[in-house]
Amino acid sequence: MSDERQESKHKYPNRPQLVAPVCIDESGRCGPTTGHARGPGWRRSSRGLYVPSPVDGESADQRIVEAAAVLPEYGGVTGWAALSWLGGRWFTGTGWGGVRTLPVWLATGGSDIRPQPGIAVSAERLNPRDLIEHDGLAITTAVRSVCFEMRYAPAMRLAVVSLDMAAYDDLVSTDEEQAYANLHSGWTGIPQCREAVPLADENSWSPREIMMRLVWTEDAGLPRPLCNAPVFDLRGGHLGTPDLFDPVAGVVGEYDGALHLQGARRSRDVVREERFRSHGLEYVTMLGGDVRDPGPFIRRLLGAYDRAAAIPGSRRSWTLEQPDWWVDTSTVALRRALSEDERSIWLRHRVARAV
Repeated sequence: MSDERQESKHKYPNRPQLVAPVCIDESGRCGPTTGHARGPGWRRSSRGLYVPSPVDGESADQRIVEAAAVLPEYGGVTGWAALSWLGGRWFTGTGWGGVRTLPVWLATGGSDIRPQPGIAVSAERLNPRDLIEHDGLAITTAVRSVCFEMRYAPAMRLAVVSLDMAAYDDLVSTDEEQAYANLHSGWTGIPQCREAVPLADENSWSPREIMMRLVWTEDAGLPRPLCNAPVFDLRGGHLGTPDLFDPVAGVVGEYDGALHLQGARRSRDVVREERFRSHGLEYVTMLGGDVRDPGPFIRRLLGAYDRAAAIPGSRRSWTLEQPDWWVDTSTVALRRALSEDERSIWLRHRVARAV
C-alpha cells in the first residue's frame, strides 16, 4: 500500500475506504511528483491537491474529505455535508428530489479562501462553540449545520424537509433548532428558518411524506395530521403505521412512490389499505405526480374527509392507545433514550430511501 493511502487510513480510521488528498512531493514519498500528477494515475481534487485516479470522487464522503482538505486552520465543513458526516442518511449531496449535485460548503469564519468546483465557501461569523471534530474531520455542529441548510433552502418547505430529515437520525430536535435560531437573529435567511421550525415534525420518515403533510395543511387548509403514528385494533394488535393520520376525522394518508408500484410491495399496500378501511378509517393516497401538481391530491383528500364524516362511530374499531409491549419512538428525545438493542429492534425500519 502506498504512503498516501496509509496516511489516509490513519486520518479517517473509521472510514478506511476514504482517501485524503495530498500535495505534490517531488520525492514521491507522500504524494505524486509533478510528472506523476500529470499522468493517468492521479486526479486533481482541488487546487494543488491530488488523489489516486481510481478513487471514486462521486461518493458523498469522498467529496467531503476532498473539500475539507482546503479548509483554513479555523473552519469546518457545514450544511448537508456535515450532517451526512454525522450520520444523516438523507443528506446525500443531491438536492431534494435528486435533480442536482450540491457543493460541499465550508464555513471559514471570514478566512480568505476561494470557492472551487464542487466547493462553496461561507465567510459568516463562526463561533468556536459551533465547531467540532468528528471522525477526523472539522465540521460545524448539527444544529448550526441544519440552520445553514434551512436559511439557504430555495423554498420554505425545503427548509422544513432539512429539519425533519436531520431529526430522522436524531441529530437535532425542533426545540434545539428553535433555540439556536432565536440566538442568531441577524443572519441571512433566519426568518425562513424560524418560519419553518413550527412546521417541522420529529417523526417524518421521508421527504415525500413531508411534502404531502405540507400540502395537507398549507394548501388544503386541513388540520395537521400525525406523522407515522401507530394505529391498533381494540385488542392491541398493530393495524399499521400510516404516513399521515388525522385521528379526529379518521383519515389515513399514504405516499405511493415508485417502490410502491412493485409487485410484492403493491400487494402489501392493498392488504394494508383494506385493513384500515375494515376498522372504520378512510384512506387517501398521494402519487409522485401530485408533488408537482397537488390539485388532484387535494381533491381526493377533501373527498376522503367527506367520506370519513359519513362513517358511523360504531364502525371505528381502532385506537391510538399503545399497548404495554409497544415502545414509543415518535420524538428525538425518546429515540435518544433507547439502548442500542432497543434501537436495533424499534428503529430497524428507519432506513433512508431514495431522496
